[in-house]
Amino acid sequence: MNPVQLPYEQLKAYEGRPTSAPGVGKDLVNEPMIRHWCEAVGDANAAYRGPDAVAPPTMLQAWTMGGLSGHADRSGAYDELSGLLDSAGYTSIVATDCEQEYLRPLRPGDRITFDSVIESVSECKTTKLGAGHFITTRMDIHADGEPAGTHRFRVLKYAPAARLSKTDERSPEVAGRPSETAERPPRADDQHQAPRRPRPRRPRPVINRDNAGFWEGVRGHRLLIQRCTGCRTLRFPWLPGCNSCGSPEWDTVEASGAGTVFSYVVMHHPPFPAFTTPDPPADPPADAPADGTGPDAAALDAAAPDAAGPGTASPGTASPGTASPGTASPGTASPGTASPGAASPYAVGLIELAEGVRMVSNIVGVPYDKVRIGMVVRLEFLCADEELELPVFRVAEGGEG
Repeated sequence: MNPVQLPYEQLKAYEGRPTSAPGVGKDLVNEPMIRHWCEAVGDANAAYRGPDAVAPPTMLQAWTMGGLSGHADRSGAYDELSGLLDSAGYTSIVATDCEQEYLRPLRPGDRITFDSVIESVSECKTTKLGAGHFITTRMDIHADGEPAGTHRFRVLKYAPAARLSKTDERSPEVAGRPSETAERPPRADDQHQAPRRPRPRRPRPVINRDNAGFWEGVRGHRLLIQRCTGCRTLRFPWLPGCNSCGSPEWDTVEASGAGTVFSYVVMHHPPFPAFTTPDPPADPPADAPADGTGPDAAALDAAAPDAAGPGTASPGTASPGTASPGTASPGTASPGTASPGAASPYAVGLIELAEGVRMVSNIVGVPYDKVRIGMVVRLEFLCADEELELPVFRVAEGGEG
């Protein structure tokens, strides 16, 4: 079913309409909920304990939730908008992002009230999932009548794009790509030739205002560590505030690049096209130029297990500091480069930098089964494609002995 193009003015008329009646939190801000939250996420910040405790800012939405019984004061505006889009063919929904703004700390005993409205409805957008409209709701949260924060939540209501059959996916004509055989006379072996397809690009890391400086440094081949300007504590991964003293002020220091393997895991998985490269030749071809104009070392190195990009939750990158001391965080590691059609185990390490902080990334330069705790490694940058570079750690010469 092709979606119906709705008049944008009709959708825009829903902006500003409440999604619910003004609400009241079912519980006061309280210490037990703060303790359970901190234990669940592993946050041991002293600011959340003791007589002057405050609630973690990221609990902002938690105080507005209705629990299993929910809230019985939902308005009809959001359901009406959703039904209108459903009837026009935009029947699927996916959450895309949320944003929070913190205006004052929440303390035990605060009474939470909130209002929620449809803040915006976008014009029709074309995405890989299909054409649809982004709907943003905004919740304004108050504590004892004072503005405490804002929570925005965005979804995409879309009409799923038509999926190609397996046969169609293999056909460059159906996929909208020029046919290789249409540009030259047919050959006898055409029936045995698979159409060439562009190699999938590696997933992009998620870059936001909290980690943009880190990725800017990586593009300049610099590994930057945050430093609190209040207590001078170094921190990694990048965070908006200091875990030691709570100060939001910080600057950066550049890592020397020296480090050791604090811990590691070996990853095994089927090959993913975005993370595979052709095998490098064992020996240079006989006709290879001798003046250094042949394949460079970086291109050959790309066939070794490659980078995990710090500071992201995006598939294919690793989030530094998400591993507890003594453990690596395999769930966020980037699949290493493998030979086409073959699974390739690779090592993901928790690297202790010379500056004292730790980060997760790939270990290169030795086979995965030769990696050992305590190995000396050195930072280098892997060119994943023309736009993306990632920090990896190469075992120092002799370090594998």
